[in-house]
Amino acid sequence: QVQLVESGGGSVQAGGSLRLTCVVSGDVNFLAWFRQAPGKEREGVADMHIITGDTTYAESVKGRFTVSQNNAKNTLYLQMDNLKPEDTAMYYCAAAREILRYLDPSSYNAWSQGTQVTVSS
Repeated sequence: QVQLVESGGGSVQAGGSLRLTCVVSGDVNFLAWFRQAPGKEREGVADMHIITGDTTYAESVKGRFTVSQNNAKNTLYLQMDNLKPEDTAMYYCAAAREILRYLDPSSYNAWSQGTQVTVSS
């Protein structure tokens, strides 16, 4: 059984930085970050194949967010720089052994509890 424990998040002003951490246990090949703002659908932010290290980013965060993992491949990070008010959302990490499409929530079957990120202007 896959378990994901997320930490980090908080409130910052626009232009600031935050880092999210997700500790993973279980047999997975793909890890990802998603976010959901009130009244909006959950959207993919970034994902990673933990063996190859290949990453995919949403256009809205390219150049500002960086996804990475530790050497043991059991912790996923999301470094968020130059944050904007539109980045405000609940952020989740997710895991799967196989996925059909990158950044697609329906491809992932294990989820963290979520953490709030709020960016003020």
